Amino acid sequence: MTARDEILNQVKAAIRDAGPTAEIPRHYRTATDDDLTTFFDRLAHYEATIRQVEEPDLDETVRTTLRNRNVTRLVTPAGIPDAWTRDVEPLRDDPPLDAHDLDASDGVITTCALAIAQTGTIVLDGGAGMGRRALTLLPDYHLCIVRHDQIVSSVPEAIEHLADPTRPLTFVSGPSATVDIEMVRVRGVHGPRRLEVIVVAQTKADPAT
Repeated sequence: MTARDEILNQVKAAIRDAGPTAEIPRHYRTATDDDLTTFFDRLAHYEATIRQVEEPDLDETVRTTLRNRNVTRLVTPAGIPDAWTRDVEPLRDDPPLDAHDLDASDGVITTCALAIAQTGTIVLDGGAGMGRRALTLLPDYHLCIVRHDQIVSSVPEAIEHLADPTRPLTFVSGPSATVDIEMVRVRGVHGPRRLEVIVVAQTKADPAT
């Protein structure tokens, strides 16, 4: 008998006469009052760069943002529109880029699966426009496009909305940072030092329709 078996047998003996376990309620609160304003406030707190644009201005805003950042070689997952990378050299992940290529790039551009207002978090699930996890962990700059209707209020609501919560997920809350060493904030330890988010405003319904 191993030490593990011995411990498990002792646990089983201790609870043998405990009777049926009580049912644990699972009626968690999901939605909150947090909205786009909260999302922006959280991102600003994390020192991410944020801007909001209308759909017709999105393509030009992405290109202008990349030019202002002096981006010339951009990691571009499958599913990113060509119009966004017209002025840069897109680095496609086919065949897969190695760690050196990712680190030597000027940044990465992605869409997202959804975003969480309450925590200012962007969720990537590896789908179209996001690619595998390494693409957003090694480049120093991350430009993420978030659509208004992808923003949910809370983490439980986000889990409910994910198409497949068992997929490898990346939760991005601002630029990568740590204060592990002498409580000094250091960026870029576990991912990009700079996060820029473009939120595409919700399209208003035509009053004539």
